[in-house]
Amino acid sequence: MRWNRRDFLCAAAAAAVAGRTTSLRAMAGNADRMNSFREAKFGMFIHWGPYSLAGVEASWPILRPNGEISEADYRALPARFNPVKFDPHAWIQIAKSAGQRYMVFTTKHHDGFCMFDSKYTSYKITRTPYGKDIVKMLADACHADKMPLGFYYSPPDMNHPGFRDTSKLSATNYRGEPERPEWPLYLDYMALQLDELLTKYGPVAEMWFDSVDMRVQGEYDGQRFLDQIRHLQPEMVVNNRLGVPADFTTPEQFIPKAIPTRGIRMDSPDHSDADKMAVGVPSAANFQPWETCMTINNTWAYRPQDRKFKSTDTLIRSLIEVISRGGNFLLDVGPQPDGLIQPEFVERLQSLGEWTKRNAAAIYGSTYGPVQDESAYRTTAHGASTFVFLMDQSAHEVVVSLPGKPVKQAKLLATGKPLTFTPTDKGIRIPLDKSVWENGVPVLELR
Repeated sequence: MRWNRRDFLCAAAAAAVAGRTTSLRAMAGNADRMNSFREAKFGMFIHWGPYSLAGVEASWPILRPNGEISEADYRALPARFNPVKFDPHAWIQIAKSAGQRYMVFTTKHHDGFCMFDSKYTSYKITRTPYGKDIVKMLADACHADKMPLGFYYSPPDMNHPGFRDTSKLSATNYRGEPERPEWPLYLDYMALQLDELLTKYGPVAEMWFDSVDMRVQGEYDGQRFLDQIRHLQPEMVVNNRLGVPADFTTPEQFIPKAIPTRGIRMDSPDHSDADKMAVGVPSAANFQPWETCMTINNTWAYRPQDRKFKSTDTLIRSLIEVISRGGNFLLDVGPQPDGLIQPEFVERLQSLGEWTKRNAAAIYGSTYGPVQDESAYRTTAHGASTFVFLMDQSAHEVVVSLPGKPVKQAKLLATGKPLTFTPTDKGIRIPLDKSVWENGVPVLELR
């Protein structure tokens, strides 16, 4: 299932199809694009493909081999991929039960295998024993169940001879070879596949590009693809991993310690830019929209030997840290080779959902809170309410100071129980008892 000469020439000949220009209407809708994204707050990331059969991470075992699987054996996995238990509606129900309000699915990872029925390669899901277009099945189900769907798409592609010399092992040239004359044909291939993804599967909420090395993003002519996206689906949001500024930035497996501001990148290899963020609360104009992606264990794809699952409490606290700084939390699952999501993930997602349901008003549609840099609590804001997430279970009281906002009412959000409070020179003092922790991390609503 490798590219042949006919595939290669087909992409080159059809490249004109992807020639798009940016419309003024598309460029004018930035605020509208971001509203839905920022209101959703919590989404499900899905890494899935034939690699699940081997129980290994997506793509990386052939990019940085560690003896788990040879490249030849990895390439042969699609011949056995037959996820007969895949039910997209079941995935959506799991996401909804967790309180996740959008999904992002891996349409193509770095290995180049397409989970959609692309015309421009034979290395795809419809050439497996399963034979069905997974992306179409999921997209149709998401549209029917009113679940916004985003697409992860990897510009690096180990299977395409325009991206790299495929006569060599991927580990030798996995960053790509833009100096070769074939490189422009590879960019045309990308344009053709993006055209497919954005015209065949209905509205797409988010485009999530990725990279094997952030330092070579500039070789992808990112503005070309951003213009193409703005023309085809002007309402979708795009992340920043094509080497050009887009709609949001993407910290990976970590949470910024302060609210991100414009001009700060958090997807650099060493996260060094994250240390440059100022503390406190930025102006709305200086805020940098962001989305952190994180795994439930330590692996993006299905890996049965990885048993280091984060607890529900840890996941709840991670969500709080993200939303209190104005971000979105994209929490990953790696489905099993049969198409089911493993029970350890489902259990945690459902428990997390019990908490998000009780505290929805403090999460969805909120923005970063007016009080930052407090160890005892975190805050979000929505309308006339400030929400206080208590982080210290041993505390017998909390003192909250809201600048310029006298508090007239306080209650425990999960139950609606009114709370007594006393004004002090440092803010309002709210006594606490152990009962506030009965439903997980407590959230107080101050009006």
